[in-house]
Amino acid sequence: QVHLVESGGGLVQAGGSLRLSCAASGSFFSINTMGWYRQAPGKQRELVAYITSGGSTGYADSVKGRFTISRDNGKNTVYLRMNSLEPEDTAVYYCNADARVNSRDTVNYWGQGTQVTVSS
Repeated sequence: QVHLVESGGGLVQAGGSLRLSCAASGSFFSINTMGWYRQAPGKQRELVAYITSGGSTGYADSVKGRFTISRDNGKNTVYLRMNSLEPEDTAVYYCNADARVNSRDTVNYWGQGTQVTVSS
């Protein structure tokens, strides 16, 4: 079993910044791709950014140039630095990770979510 624990959400004014963290713990061989998703009220969950174990990254068009994803493989932790926040970024942000749980199987896990609210 793998647990993903997020932190760093909160309330911020438009134009401000926040940094989200997500630490993976439990029993696994390795953590492969990690990512952040978000879900606003009444909307579908959407990919915000991802990062592979080798450091390759990808971003949603809506956050390119404002958000930066990074990871510390030694700590099994992924970060999301969010700058120039806009009210449209308001959502619950979820951490996601692919964990190699044994020599054969990879399982996908979700965190519990952290609320980000951007006021105008």
